[in-house]
Amino acid sequence: QVQLVESGGGLVQPGGSLRLSCKASGIIFSALTMAWYRQAPGKERELVARISSYRSTIYADSVQGRFTISRDNAKNTVYLQMNSLKPEDTAVYYCNAAPTLGSWGQGTQVTVSS
Repeated sequence: QVQLVESGGGLVQPGGSLRLSCKASGIIFSALTMAWYRQAPGKERELVARISSYRSTIYADSVQGRFTISRDNAKNTVYLQMNSLKPEDTAVYYCNAAPTLGSWGQGTQVTVSS
């Protein structure tokens, strides 16, 4: 059974930083491309960043240069370091594989506001 558990969200001021974590189980984590997605109110879920099994990374234009995705295969965990946060980064953040698996976690809320 696939389980994805996201954590690390919160309320932060513009310009601040957060580090999100996602612990995965029930999958062959090291073999999968993993990704972070986000969904803002009233908008569709979008891909934020992804990291392949050999650690090649791709970022959405909106976060390029501000966010960094990384992974620890020994811990079945993928991370998202978010710096220089903007109000438009406010969303629920989810991790999943890319392409996505059938299951989604509960996500973690990130709110950027002064």
